[in-house]
Amino acid sequence: MKLGICLPHYGRPIEVGRMLEVARRAEECQLDSVWVTDHVIVPEQSNVIYREDMLDPLAVLPWLAGVTSRVALGTSVVILPYRSPIPVAKLLASVDVLSGGRLIVDVAGSVRRPGVYRMAPGARVEDALKRAGGATAHADLSQINRAAKLEDGRQVLVPRRPSGAASASAPATAAATPAQPVNLNTATLEQLDTLDGVGPTTAQKIIDFRTEHGGFGSVDELDQIPGIGEKKLAALREQVRV
Repeated sequence: MKLGICLPHYGRPIEVGRMLEVARRAEECQLDSVWVTDHVIVPEQSNVIYREDMLDPLAVLPWLAGVTSRVALGTSVVILPYRSPIPVAKLLASVDVLSGGRLIVDVAGSVRRPGVYRMAPGARVEDALKRAGGATAHADLSQINRAAKLEDGRQVLVPRRPSGAASASAPATAAATPAQPVNLNTATLEQLDTLDGVGPTTAQKIIDFRTEHGGFGSVDELDQIPGIGEKKLAALREQVRV
């Protein structure tokens, strides 16, 4: 399900600070879009359209593009003769160009929330990692350039450290390996991520299953998690409990 929010760009007094807060909170809450409203039918009186307590929605869109970095932007349907469709289409197509454009990148590998993200122009790989929740404990950040500029349509792949390298690393890293079985009903995503063969994606699936079913009744229920087969379940039996 995708969720969006309508921006309060009309009414007296028009509070720009309030509009900015709504837009930024929408991104913080991981909403998918921010909308501005427009007339769907043509009012009989033109003064209804151009009131002093209403900002024009097609002027608000470029401003939104400049103060946000991830959410999609939209406006309601407009009908002739209030607006001509060709100039409107050209205006909307120019919004991203005038604001510097949007970057869409795929952040994958050893990050906490892999996925496709919209980033601001000039953003770096480090910004994309933060948007994806940061690197996991097993990430090998030495293999990527976190200062590199992002390019539209590219993938940022964070590799996982080889198991041998993890065992030969400093004591603080070795301490991340669980000394006793992890409780499936109380473990955090970070704790599940330390299990052999369990990455952040599978760890999140385990937590989702736990939430949906009210907890695990036995370790055998792990075979209901997509990506955990008989072999992986056998390897996990000594590492987890309920």
